[in-house]
Amino acid sequence: MSEIINKSLDQNIQNFKNIFKDCGDIGYRFIQIGSTQKTQACFIFSDGLIDKQIISEYAIQLLLTTSEGGDLDMAKFKSNIMDTIAKEAIAIVEVDEETEVDRLVDSILSGETILLVDGISKALVLSSRGWPTRGVGEPETETVVRGPRDGFAETLKINTTLVRRRVRDPKMKIKTLQIGRRSKTDVAVLYIEDIVNEELLKEVFKRLDTVDIDAILDSAMLEQLIEDDYLSPFPQIENTERPDTVAASLYEGRVALLVDNTPFALIVPATLGTLLQSAEDYYSRWTISSVLRLLRILAGFLAILSPALYIAITSFHPGLIPTKLTYYVAASRINVPFPAVVEAFLMEITIELLREAGTRISGPIGTTIGIVGGLIIGQAAVEAGVVSPLMIIIVAITTIAAFALPSYELASGLRVCRFIFMILAAFLGLYGIMLGVVVLSTHMIRLNSFGIPFTSPYSGLGIQEGDLKDTLIKAPIQKLERRPQFTFPKNKRRMRRR
Repeated sequence: MSEIINKSLDQNIQNFKNIFKDCGDIGYRFIQIGSTQKTQACFIFSDGLIDKQIISEYAIQLLLTTSEGGDLDMAKFKSNIMDTIAKEAIAIVEVDEETEVDRLVDSILSGETILLVDGISKALVLSSRGWPTRGVGEPETETVVRGPRDGFAETLKINTTLVRRRVRDPKMKIKTLQIGRRSKTDVAVLYIEDIVNEELLKEVFKRLDTVDIDAILDSAMLEQLIEDDYLSPFPQIENTERPDTVAASLYEGRVALLVDNTPFALIVPATLGTLLQSAEDYYSRWTISSVLRLLRILAGFLAILSPALYIAITSFHPGLIPTKLTYYVAASRINVPFPAVVEAFLMEITIELLREAGTRISGPIGTTIGIVGGLIIGQAAVEAGVVSPLMIIIVAITTIAAFALPSYELASGLRVCRFIFMILAAFLGLYGIMLGVVVLSTHMIRLNSFGIPFTSPYSGLGIQEGDLKDTLIKAPIQKLERRPQFTFPKNKRRMRRR
């Protein structure tokens, strides 16, 4: 059972000093309140997490002014002095009463200020959060040519506000949980009450309740703890730093999770179709969006199969390519001392190293490393006869195709599978590639996201009208009358029939 606040202020202060021993950021501010009978009070806060101006002007200064003016008589209001202070002597918007020490400790470490008064066995919790934050900026990983330019920040309150601006509906609910025994990270669950499926919502809360860990430092940690199959290379939860993407997902009957201290929101359930969609699809004309979606599907196949097909054809099946092209391939590889599989692995690993180096070194230097490193190494490798010019083309196409996919996690999963396909092609040729395609397809068909088949609507659920118009292609917005059916929304129609 949690410890209760003591009536003795000295005892309470000693308890908090024992709890916050060696915590140099915890501050104590003692004042005398009361007009006729002076009583000692103390504000306890975490320096750096609060807005000192709020506490100074709207709490301490007003409280002292009220006491000096005779409006706060301790003898007269002794029985309900905390209620009187909250209503008449403090001008802060959010003021709550609390008696449990554990909850007060959590409040202090969350940026709130607590007020203790001698002789009173309860405390006031004053809203005073004001830590340094990064302002709302443009999303760096999901840029668009046309569309909103605001992105999530690391502060949960800012992120929920950005979503609320787009969903001005009282049916949109925001329920806040704390996850992490030590970090006590705030996690907000967002959904629209009369659209979301109840079973999906129950499953989300069930999985969040089962998380038992010391700390949640980023939404990626929470994602890995609640996804269906953590051994799969493919993401089963969509992540985004765009508020408009979250709002659109809520309107589809999905559930969003916003985690404090991270600019990336989680959206469940996720399917292969949603991971291949971009926010810009809904801001461009339907013909352009449809062509781009088909290009992304092609990019997915190129990202995973291009090097493997090169290995299989050059090593096992040269008769499948035209005769003139066969002569060119043979001439380009005549001075290459390595077999095709070694050549492919050498260049793919080099590209992965350049990609990782460019990611770790941000800014102009990272861009320079990627461009200059790729050009110089590729040209030098061809001139030295280590790899063939065609291999450089294959690697370039593969890399560009991977970057064309909207989801970084999906592209990363395909990058892992690419090396497996290369090994299969080196041993079994096209038969190995076909074996890999069968195994990969089986895995993706069996994969679920919060009970929803990952390859919906083409497996498990069947094809519905609302899904056909917004999957491989995007129909004109006038035709998107129904919500996607893979979430089983309560309210299936989102547009009045024209």
